[in-house]
Amino acid sequence: MTNPATKDNNSNARTPAKPPAKTPYDMLGGDEGVRRLCKAFYRIMDTSDQTRELRALHGEDLSDIEELLGDYLTTWLGGPRIWIEKKGGMCLTGAHAPFKIGPKARDQWLYCMDEALRDIEAPKELQVILKAPLIGIANMIMNSDED
Repeated sequence: MTNPATKDNNSNARTPAKPPAKTPYDMLGGDEGVRRLCKAFYRIMDTSDQTRELRALHGEDLSDIEELLGDYLTTWLGGPRIWIEKKGGMCLTGAHAPFKIGPKARDQWLYCMDEALRDIEAPKELQVILKAPLIGIANMIMNSDED
């Protein structure tokens, strides 16, 4: 007996019950979209008066950290596992431990990410999907209650 959800009533061909779900990586436009997001993120962080504390945590040259964020987001958003291949895992707390990251820097990071998603015109649905998980990442990396 065949599953009616996978059988076309007009033929004997089997069809999937529903198409595979798109990952956030796909919704963003794959590697190109992730890299555009990271470029926008660091441009906003580098130029906004609202992000001075966050900017001060970074070196003068942002190109290496931009690439690292791109690699992390690629994997985190459901794309190729390049971060895991390079770093071995997804934990970010150790890498951020040397830096004092308080509520202000966390909020500035979230501001940059929100602005970057809008700047690259990421689908509104994706912005909504990512809101809570991005807050979770930002809270996880925060390692001080003081600014």
